[in-house]
Amino acid sequence: MNARPEARSFSGTVTRREVLGDHLIRVAIEGLDGFVSTGIPDEWVALTVPGQFQTRYYTVRSYDGSELVLDIVVHDEGLVTQWAQTECVGDVVGISMPKGSFELPADAAWVVLVGDLTGLPAIARIGESVTLPVTAYVETPDHPLADYTDLPITWVDAPGPEQSGVADLVRGLDWPEGPGYFWMAGESAQMRDIRRHVRQDLGRASTEYDVMGYWSVSRGRQRRAVDPGPIYAAGKAAGKSDDQIWQDYDEARGG
Repeated sequence: MNARPEARSFSGTVTRREVLGDHLIRVAIEGLDGFVSTGIPDEWVALTVPGQFQTRYYTVRSYDGSELVLDIVVHDEGLVTQWAQTECVGDVVGISMPKGSFELPADAAWVVLVGDLTGLPAIARIGESVTLPVTAYVETPDHPLADYTDLPITWVDAPGPEQSGVADLVRGLDWPEGPGYFWMAGESAQMRDIRRHVRQDLGRASTEYDVMGYWSVSRGRQRRAVDPGPIYAAGKAAGKSDDQIWQDYDEARGG
């Protein structure tokens, strides 16, 4: 997902970088004066990395009042993917106000969580925060990340690089009895499929599930026709505002 510059509300400094797996990198950010968590376990923020004015959204893995932790999935292409693979400690980044959507129905007796690697931070945080019985499945192109969370997770192999099969996984689930809540996040086409399945085949009300697309196979495999980095750098050097730089970028793309 993209966002315009107004999404950047805070500036912070990367103080720690840790490789958690072949496709997962953790960064810790401090110095976010005035930042306040929503307390919603799937909350996300818009992240703007140096040299860019486009943003990408990431789940807040944790925030202790001073250190914000984001876990970044490494795709084949991407603004943040490239940056996260560098020695980024010391970089100043932009962070937006957080937002979240997880909301348990009052009568829920269970929670089922499903996602690919992009959904793992939220799945872990949700599972760690609720007191109901939780069943969790995570699809990964890597080996299981056994030390990532104390939440019991069933790890599922991804069908291939930059591919996902979580829709088939969900179609084969045995659902718990009684009222509950289903939360899922991952590749957008897979999420559209499951959203229809949950609504039409299972007949669940909209208050009983939250299914969100976090990334797209089709978009992820396409290189950007115009790299915004040089346009951003040239605009800043010329003293232009972010809105003026956005206009330059749109014109360069033929928009």
